[in-house]
Amino acid sequence: MEKRLSIEFKRCLGQVEEWYLAAVSDFKKLKVWRKGHALALNVRRVAAAIRGPDNAGLRTQMLRASMSIPTNIVEGAGQVSHREFARFIRFALNSAAELEYHLIVARDTKAIPVSDVESLSSQTVEVQKMLHGLLQSVLVSPRKGAKASQGVVT
Repeated sequence: MEKRLSIEFKRCLGQVEEWYLAAVSDFKKLKVWRKGHALALNVRRVAAAIRGPDNAGLRTQMLRASMSIPTNIVEGAGQVSHREFARFIRFALNSAAELEYHLIVARDTKAIPVSDVESLSSQTVEVQKMLHGLLQSVLVSPRKGAKASQGVVT
């Protein structure tokens, strides 16, 4: 009896591990992750041009907020429940809002060119809209159904 339970436990554990590994790699299929990743790279490029000790904090905060968006999507995609995935999507939304504010400050202090602010702001708003769509999909549909959402490449 114990041997049978042990074999059954190992089989179930293997299925859980297989599902978890599949869930973790699924983030690369999310369009919103790809857009967030591109946004983070673009912010990094623009922030590298920000000069002066007065702007060091702004530069750092812009980088942190932008990197946090795709990072939270990755962390959320690895969660087991919809509720946890939704929680990380909300974190990503909050980071996007923070980045949006930092871009306003950068514009107003003339730390970066207006054209860069407009481009990055547009990308940020696009990512925010996609995150809102993904959040609604995750909250409404089962975990597996979230793959059929607008945020996933098919």
